[in-house]
Amino acid sequence: MNPESITSRLTLFFSTVSTLVLLVVGTLIGTLVESHFEEQDLMELNGKLELVRHALAKVHTPSDLATAPQSLSDALIGHPDLSVAIRGHDRRVLFTSSSAIFATHLLEQPSHGDSSGKSRLVMWEQGGEAYRGISAVAATGIAGQPPATVALAINIERHRAFMKAFRNNLWLAIAAGIALTVVLGWVAARRGLAPVREMADVAKGISVSHLGDRLSPETVPTELVDLAIAFNEMLARLEDSFRRLSDFSSDLAHELRTPISNLMTQTQVAVSKERPADEYREVLYSNLEEYERLARMIADMLFLAKADNGLIIPSSETVDLPTEVRELFGFYEAFAEEQDVSLVLVGEGSVRGDRLMLRRALSNLLSNAIRHTPRHGAVKVIIRQEAESGKIRLTFENPGESIQPEHLPRLFDRFFRVDSSRRKASDGAGLGLAITKSVVEAHQGKIQAFSADGVTRFEIIFPITDR
Repeated sequence: MNPESITSRLTLFFSTVSTLVLLVVGTLIGTLVESHFEEQDLMELNGKLELVRHALAKVHTPSDLATAPQSLSDALIGHPDLSVAIRGHDRRVLFTSSSAIFATHLLEQPSHGDSSGKSRLVMWEQGGEAYRGISAVAATGIAGQPPATVALAINIERHRAFMKAFRNNLWLAIAAGIALTVVLGWVAARRGLAPVREMADVAKGISVSHLGDRLSPETVPTELVDLAIAFNEMLARLEDSFRRLSDFSSDLAHELRTPISNLMTQTQVAVSKERPADEYREVLYSNLEEYERLARMIADMLFLAKADNGLIIPSSETVDLPTEVRELFGFYEAFAEEQDVSLVLVGEGSVRGDRLMLRRALSNLLSNAIRHTPRHGAVKVIIRQEAESGKIRLTFENPGESIQPEHLPRLFDRFFRVDSSRRKASDGAGLGLAITKSVVEAHQGKIQAFSADGVTRFEIIFPITDR
């Protein structure tokens, strides 16, 4: 596994947490089992202590005291691991069971137990074996005689052997559990990340001929739905961008082919035979027009390339829109009269921006409106300030043939024409509206096109800024 992969990280995290949990659980289980044995031994020793106390309580005379050991021996039959010793107040041993083994302090300092009255359990090793024991005082029935000291011990070697085997098996099980969690963690991480690998497979399959592939958000886990949607949106943008780029490349090749073909044809005709100087001059003038057209196209393309990369930084000055529109009216006056189109301006307003760039955008819209207005029609430019929304709306409106709704979103695409078969030589390269959109967006504005019922309208919305 790659140590930096998500699968390995999840596996490591899951295994580490599981290991800690198993270790804690194993330690807790071992402690609880050991405590259980201690409690069990203490209960057994306390039970035998009560038996001894009961036997001593029946001793009322010295002769009874002499027969007590036999009674205790009979009572303790069947408990080979149990050792009992009784010492009198005069330090004389009154009774010991066979093979009795005690820690010295059990008889020297009998325990009075804890706050709950239970005897305190003592553990020690002697002769290579482990013992647990308690000691206490026990009163006899002889009047005026001080109580005797009783010590009880139990051999716990069987318990220790069991605990050793138990712990060995427990830690082996825990080790196996840790190994299993590593494997299961890796499998779970791999299965959990399967949708991510599917995304990677889709991404690997993306090519020119497979731009339409998409992920199904319904088939991925909830945590990856947003990622799948974002991935699909990215693919949609790529598909649209590639389509536009493909169309743009085709259109550009087509636009460049015409003037270059004209230049080649005119030049070939000119050099095919000797001609008078005036004819050569006419060919050069015609070629100059084609060069100028190519130069405008290249300049427009450079402008749009800068706009696409955010390199257009407009200057900031107050631009009076009615003044700019009136100057454009004067510039296009002869063209409008030739088309028998009247120009109308309504409204007042100003924005802050680059005056030359804005004039270029307004000029493109005005020339486009005049060109598509039928004779005796009127082009209206309406400026309206909307104080409530903080916007200023600039509208270019002209009558004419309506544009189909499916074409409206593409009007601002480069080289796009609604009907290329009706293109005239004076129509330009088809970059005017694309440049206009770039200029408007560079000024934080928005432009839209509407066309219905024989009226086409372009609306620009600029934010109102303080002067």
